[in-house]
Amino acid sequence: MNPFEMLFVPMVLFIMVIVAPTWIVMHYRSMSRSSRQLSEDDRQALEEILVAVDQMADRIESLESILDADHPNWRQERGGQTKKEV
Repeated sequence: MNPFEMLFVPMVLFIMVIVAPTWIVMHYRSMSRSSRQLSEDDRQALEEILVAVDQMADRIESLESILDADHPNWRQERGGQTKKEV
């Protein structure tokens, strides 16, 4: 029997018991980590939504200031909140 034949069974056992499970665990751990991150398309869509939200907030503030100037009691007339309550 040559040395390779003597080490074949222990090498196969080592690979099956130590290397393969470690490799599988590390693979699925890295897949889990990569799936938690946003894709580039998702990140770009989120940035566009945030820009739109900022623009809408500015527009709402402008409209409220116009309404405050033209109709000072518009909030109370509609049963809305006063500026101090917000």
